[in-house]
Amino acid sequence: MISQPSRKLAGILGELADPEHYLFTLDDLRGALPELSPGALKTLLSRCRKNGLLQRVCRGLYLYPATDYPRGLMLFHAAARLRAGAFNYLSLETVLSDAGVISQIPLNWITLMSSGRGNVIRCQPWGTIEFVHTEKKPHILAEQLTYDPRCRLWRASVALALQDMKDTRRDTDLVDWREVYEST
Repeated sequence: MISQPSRKLAGILGELADPEHYLFTLDDLRGALPELSPGALKTLLSRCRKNGLLQRVCRGLYLYPATDYPRGLMLFHAAARLRAGAFNYLSLETVLSDAGVISQIPLNWITLMSSGRGNVIRCQPWGTIEFVHTEKKPHILAEQLTYDPRCRLWRASVALALQDMKDTRRDTDLVDWREVYEST
């Protein structure tokens, strides 16, 4: 039996969700059903997870699986939603791997620099998002960043990603320096 709040939430999500908007924060869901107490919302979300209406991506973020969402980009979109209020950009191993500068491709693991605190967030079964704290300011990095609309995030240049690797004391043994010099 589906409860009245579950039906109401299903109707709201059915109208709002599309391939561009398929991830919902706890605040989004609370806004959809403002009459529910925090405890009642928690119970409802648990029930919605059990009946398949929602899937928990990580703490505070839910996927509405009935949409035809871009599965290969879900981790990137989740990162953008999780830290929407912070300055974030793809960097480190993610950018270097995409550019062919490191030999190993990190599977289901994305790395971002963030003005927010550093954190590793497991989004099972999709993968892991690693936020690495930075004090760097957007206006200083503007020329080394490009916006990636598919990922919905800023993306570092190869040079900036390499500098971030050095600044954060990450292992650069996998870097193919010939590729770096040929690409610059």
